[in-house]
Amino acid sequence: MIDFSINKEVLARNIREARKNNIVLPTIAQLKNPQLIPDSIKAQLKNVGMQEFSPLNLFRITWKNEPVESGGNYGRPNIIELPSSLTGVKARIFCLVGKYFPTGCHKVGAAYGCMVPKLVTGQFDVVNQKSVWPSTGNFCRGGAFNARILSCESIAVMPENMSRERFEWLSGIVSETLRLSGGESNVKAVFDCVNDLKRTRKDAMIFNQFDEMGNHLWHYHVTGTAAAEAFQMIAREGDRFAGVCFATGSAGTIGCADYLKEVYPGIKVAAVESLQCPTMWNNGFGEHRIEGIGDRHVPWIHNLRTTDDIICIDDADPMGLLRLFNEPEGHRYLVEEAGVDPDFVEKLSLFGISGIANVLACIKMAKYYELTEKDILGTVLTDTSVLYQSRISELAAADGEYSLCKAAAAHASAMLGIRTDYVRELTYPEKKQIHNLKYYTWVEQQGHSAEELNALWYDPENTWEAVHKEIAQLDELINEFNAAVL
Repeated sequence: MIDFSINKEVLARNIREARKNNIVLPTIAQLKNPQLIPDSIKAQLKNVGMQEFSPLNLFRITWKNEPVESGGNYGRPNIIELPSSLTGVKARIFCLVGKYFPTGCHKVGAAYGCMVPKLVTGQFDVVNQKSVWPSTGNFCRGGAFNARILSCESIAVMPENMSRERFEWLSGIVSETLRLSGGESNVKAVFDCVNDLKRTRKDAMIFNQFDEMGNHLWHYHVTGTAAAEAFQMIAREGDRFAGVCFATGSAGTIGCADYLKEVYPGIKVAAVESLQCPTMWNNGFGEHRIEGIGDRHVPWIHNLRTTDDIICIDDADPMGLLRLFNEPEGHRYLVEEAGVDPDFVEKLSLFGISGIANVLACIKMAKYYELTEKDILGTVLTDTSVLYQSRISELAAADGEYSLCKAAAAHASAMLGIRTDYVRELTYPEKKQIHNLKYYTWVEQQGHSAEELNALWYDPENTWEAVHKEIAQLDELINEFNAAVL
């Protein structure tokens, strides 16, 4: 559960800093339902760009921003529905779009969910501490964005082999960037680094997305309700919400499944990982290229009780489709040969690498369960291809000029022809087996107890369900903080 113990001295200092910087914090209820945001805030947002380091943009940490770069207010969740001419399956697939968040990625929400409880309780001192954001991808950027708005310093901790664009974005925003050896799967090095910071630096406050229940809480309420509304937006009479697929990463996003299971009990929930690093699939290890999904461990905040399937994606497939989705000849093939609507093709830049992997998992699920046009599947596009232009250039340098023939081959092999291998329906013992893998990371290495681990499995009412209800206490503290600031 979230720690709500109060440090009055630090809290008073945080309030003074917020008053000095004109900071008002959104409640989780407001990010879940922006209609609750005061009209005065909405009026001011008309003069603020989506990517500005403005305190007002904290109120844009929601799926429901108007999809414009500047001056927008709110509407329904930003989604894109994929045509069957692209996917090759009858089931309908929608994606929640991460582009229309500050930073162009929904991980800014996970960062806010981790940060705000410590801010409004005084456990984090914005004056005397630096916020530390351990990540293999976009969580660093989201945390740095929030920290910059709050006028506190931040430290990014990230493997050195992540895309160049990530490091360029962080440059000049964070006070320090700690580059670790390795790549996407090297989460252990990230944990070792932050543990060293805990021991050696009193000014470091760690926001560990893999461990913080604030991450789970934000996704349960904000992403969960957005996904449910997205289904309602496109559903026709007789349609059913058949399933959702999420690359696990920190296991924040898949936390929305707890909400969806309550509203749609028959829904299937799949955790997605790379075939090259099959941690959940086969207690395996390795390296892969699907940036944004750390592996070789099971996150503390992953509720395996609500996960039904494990789906592995070969990283060659999303990497191959990255060129198809972004090269002019790829677009030409999709329109002229595959029959994809040109207006949809123009939206393919909304897909980052992990988003493509999520879509491929949905296609696998549709084929595995033999879903029909009455079935709807959902997933998220965490970020966009903007962060992967260097990867596209690397692929072009390795594979040569793109052509209609290469586009057709990529579409046929990586999407239309994708098979149902590496899809596993989890039995109760298999779910518990994966849950028990948490022991080796979180009990032996990261300071949790075996009793806490067992409670996550045997006592959901006083663990997961109790966290979901903590929105009331957290929002009350946020409101009290704002009242003191004003």
